[in-house]
Amino acid sequence: MWILQTSESDTGPLTFRLSPGSIKTIGRSPGAELILDAALVSRLHCRLEANDETLEVVDLESTNGIFVNGARVNRAHLLPGDKLKVGRVELQVGRTD
Repeated sequence: MWILQTSESDTGPLTFRLSPGSIKTIGRSPGAELILDAALVSRLHCRLEANDETLEVVDLESTNGIFVNGARVNRAHLLPGDKLKVGRVELQVGRTD
């Protein structure tokens, strides 16, 4: 299982869990599966696609983009220890077996 965690946010720490095979969207909209109501986050900001080996993130043409380990990307494969920034929120990527 993949885990995305924040150390802080306006509402306290957040944790998102994704099992292999799942596809989830992150955004401010109630239509997003993982709701992140924070500054600079688009209604549907990005999509996460989990598999056994990697977690892929795809920008959904968000206004402010996504950043992985400080670099702006349109699409990236995430590994444990990577940092995904969505708006002003930084999510630490982890994994449990």
